[in-house]
Amino acid sequence: MSFLKPASARLLQLVFVLWAVVTILFFMFRLMPGNPMAAYIDPTFTVEQQEILMAQFGLDKPLWEQYFIYLGNLLQGELGDSFRYREPVAGRILSLLPNTLVLTFSSLIVAYAFGILAGAYLAWRRGSAVENIAIPLVLTTRAMPEFWLGMVLLAVFSFWLGWFPAGGTRGAGASYDSYFALYTSTEFLTHLALPALTLAIYSQGLPLLLMRSNMLDVMKDDFVTMARIKGLSNWTVIVRHAARNALLPVMTSFAIAVGYQLQGNVVVESVFSWPGLGRELVNAVSGSDYPLAQGAFLAIAVVVIAMNLVADLLYAFLDPRISHA
Repeated sequence: MSFLKPASARLLQLVFVLWAVVTILFFMFRLMPGNPMAAYIDPTFTVEQQEILMAQFGLDKPLWEQYFIYLGNLLQGELGDSFRYREPVAGRILSLLPNTLVLTFSSLIVAYAFGILAGAYLAWRRGSAVENIAIPLVLTTRAMPEFWLGMVLLAVFSFWLGWFPAGGTRGAGASYDSYFALYTSTEFLTHLALPALTLAIYSQGLPLLLMRSNMLDVMKDDFVTMARIKGLSNWTVIVRHAARNALLPVMTSFAIAVGYQLQGNVVVESVFSWPGLGRELVNAVSGSDYPLAQGAFLAIAVVVIAMNLVADLLYAFLDPRISHA
């Protein structure tokens, strides 16, 4: 299949990018001021006890040696042990990643479903009062800081109206046998509503404006003019002819948006106390938990890189005219 031809070259590029990210993350955290073990070394510890603790986490070795040890462990799937939790970083990340992915995909599905429909409608109603009001409103929501928008929704719908819980994924004392049981429960969905709505409101501007712009271009094409000459209804012309051809860039942008949405999750998860990868990343950085912070950053980077590759391949698959150097 032709769309697979550039995959090997792109894969090599992405491996190099991933190595660069790993290297930058490793040295960035270790060159930051402060002792990562300061929060865990009791003032009553003797010098020998402190040295034993440093050796336990491999911090007594030269920086270059730590780097190669880290690369070797990384190739084996080992991300080290968290300073804070005293448990493997990989297991900690895997336990939090599902919550982050559910939040990411649920918000993007809502944002893109609304954005595609609204964008097509505004293109059809170009120059109308509806468009003149909607476009500035969309740009305003896109410009709102995510943490501010989240705090407004939290104040109105949780603290004032009391419709939704203020944070977390479940009530106190609630337990579920599996992720499926948790994610399909009414309790989880009510906890998910506000953080997902925050991200959806912020994210809907991209698909909406992209769909509107593509629709305006497509509606000038000859096949749309021919459809109108045939006497087809406006609904048929807009949906079956114009919208279908305008969807390609919007759908491929979804893959890229997944990666970038994870970055927004860092803020939103902190606002809503959502137990996900973004919130854990903030706690790890503030607590100088190098292994956990590196692992969280790396997990986000892998998703971003992978979704960029998916977007490239998807575009080539959907439009064979596209070629990659």
